[in-house]
Amino acid sequence: MRDIYLVSVDGLKGFPQAIESLYPKAQVQMCIVHMMRASLNYVTWPDRKKVVADLKPIYRAATADEAERQLNQFEAK
Repeated sequence: MRDIYLVSVDGLKGFPQAIESLYPKAQVQMCIVHMMRASLNYVTWPDRKKVVADLKPIYRAATADEAERQLNQFEAK
């Protein structure tokens, strides 16, 4: 293997820096499941199912424009 260009991580601290030190061209991003879970840290338990349903269209958007449109709809709610 010569280089890695995209790495999906689970949010462990220090992991992105370790990857980038070995593979400077790598773009590190958190996986969608872990992003959703991290987002839910700011939501009360009774509201979690509604918020998850509202977040899914944002994370599943095919384009940045669509994600932004979905985010604006989420914010309006």
